[in-house]
Amino acid sequence: MKVLLVGSGGREHALAWKLSQAESLDELHAAPGNPGIAALGRCHPVRADDAEGLLDLAGALEADLVVVGPEAPLVAGVADELRHLGIAVFGPSAAAARIEGSKWFAKDVMAAAGVPTAQTLSVPRAPCVVKADGLAAGKGVFVCHTQAELDAAVVAAAAFGDSLVVEELLEGEEVSVFALCDGARAVALPAVQDFKRVGDGDEGPNTGGMGSYSPVAGLGAPEAQELVELVHQPVLDELAARGMPFVGVLFAGVMLTADGPRVLEFNCRFGDPETQSLLPRLEGDLLELLLAAAHGDLSSAGADVADSAAVTIVIAAGEYPAAGDVGTPIGGIADAEAAGALVFHAGTAVRGGRIVTNGGRILNVTAVGPSVSEARERAYEACDLLSFPGMRFRRDIAAVTHV
Repeated sequence: MKVLLVGSGGREHALAWKLSQAESLDELHAAPGNPGIAALGRCHPVRADDAEGLLDLAGALEADLVVVGPEAPLVAGVADELRHLGIAVFGPSAAAARIEGSKWFAKDVMAAAGVPTAQTLSVPRAPCVVKADGLAAGKGVFVCHTQAELDAAVVAAAAFGDSLVVEELLEGEEVSVFALCDGARAVALPAVQDFKRVGDGDEGPNTGGMGSYSPVAGLGAPEAQELVELVHQPVLDELAARGMPFVGVLFAGVMLTADGPRVLEFNCRFGDPETQSLLPRLEGDLLELLLAAAHGDLSSAGADVADSAAVTIVIAAGEYPAAGDVGTPIGGIADAEAAGALVFHAGTAVRGGRIVTNGGRILNVTAVGPSVSEARERAYEACDLLSFPGMRFRRDIAAVTHV
């Protein structure tokens, strides 16, 4: 089987790593991919948002399945264009991807489906949460405890577009809950917790994510299934009723409040860096699952999950999220891998035969162990083997858990 993976980040490297283990895989291709993915398959210089280029590439390769990683091409309708040519795609249509592409659309769907979510405020007042309505690469959410923070958030969020959503500030523990979907059915995946703020102690601005871990205390397979039945399935049903069936992975950010779970947001793709902690815990053939979803039949599919734990640490540029780093040589990748860690490339390139920086989030270091604490220890040991000027990472990922 020939698979074309669309995207170039750490999430896509993790997907490539897992897909490469499938017995049915004959060829793995990526567009545009990255140096880490290039070690697993063939990378092609086609951008993830180049629908015409992806169509030509998928046709030339005679791809049996296209897996779209990032949200932007999904919202732009890349999956629709591929399906029009009769190519199987794991990823929702543009209409269904609006569940992430528009916060207002997601609110409307949740209201119709009866899914518990944060209350929308007609008049902004602190404390609250301000969100850009459209895509913002994980950086369009602003938690405001004071009026001054609210004033600044309105200006910052407006930079992503004119439309804003203001919600009540919920208290509790936030978790990421994923389900593979075939348009009608949802198969629950392990819950993951991520860390969005750039600094230790959850200080500083929001980022695309600075680390993650799985399992989450109190959220084993039965609890994840319950959340999927409460949150994902009603949304799947509502989207199908609107003539926009969701095929792909539906990702809910859920706040576990004293009054029960509340959805903070939906995403139309795998999380980043949650995927890097999720996939090492999955047993079995991921390609088989994604293909079944793409063909609209997950009726006999299930996700087997290992008892192990995984922790992922994001290695970022010194000025991230304000700025990235480009062209700086990176040392220690082979040493970290030799120590037993998985090093997923997120923002790297090859210059003069060396791996160099090429973005904001540069590498994701994932380690697996019998417990979160042991996986965490192994991950940080591997992080300390990496080096480039200005390199930064949080030291408190998965520091307080009960798993």
